[in-house]
Amino acid sequence: MPDRAPLRIGLRIVLAEDAALLREGLLAILERAGHEVIAAVGDAEALLAFTDHTRPDVVITDIRMPPTHTDEGLRAAAELRRRHRDLAVLVLSAYVADAYLAELLDTTGGGGIGYLLKDRVGHVRDFLDSLDRVAGGETVVDPQVVRGLLSRHQPDGPLDVLSEREREVLALMAEGRTNGSIAAALFVSEAAVRKHVGNIFAKLRLDPTTDRRVSAVLAYLREA
Repeated sequence: MPDRAPLRIGLRIVLAEDAALLREGLLAILERAGHEVIAAVGDAEALLAFTDHTRPDVVITDIRMPPTHTDEGLRAAAELRRRHRDLAVLVLSAYVADAYLAELLDTTGGGGIGYLLKDRVGHVRDFLDSLDRVAGGETVVDPQVVRGLLSRHQPDGPLDVLSEREREVLALMAEGRTNGSIAAALFVSEAAVRKHVGNIFAKLRLDPTTDRRVSAVLAYLREA
């Protein structure tokens, strides 16, 4: 599991979920954690309107929203990231749907991105930890989604320059883990993890003026 550092409080959040029971449950979790839910809505149109008006720190949205219950929430999130470059977005999905993930990752914007399965909400501390990381500008993807992507990896991709261990480290980075958490999962030292991370950055030729950890994770997820 990710390191259990103290979580930030006081995030201003717009929440979009059409299932009233889940929406109220999320609202209660977020408010108990010290966040301010400035709007809790049930459709993509309201999500767009309230986010434009209130400029929250984070948007949390279901992918499937009325009226068609397909990808309205995802499309609204992508549009909001185009309008507000620093907006952090945490997307919730009932199923592993990596096609949706690719669309989200291809949106512009400088804020954090999260993609979690709804089951993760039941693990309250994990959910809040992921929210905290997304609000801080990180990319956090549900471990179950990462495992599915890893199992379908195709050869001859841009990440084939990485060793097997480096790919393991990068997959754990995609889950939002810190170096300390990765070290514990792989039973190695943090110094070893730092070396692997440095090798990943060098082999992928990532721009040192950017957040290379985020860039590496995005490269991994796009290829997988």
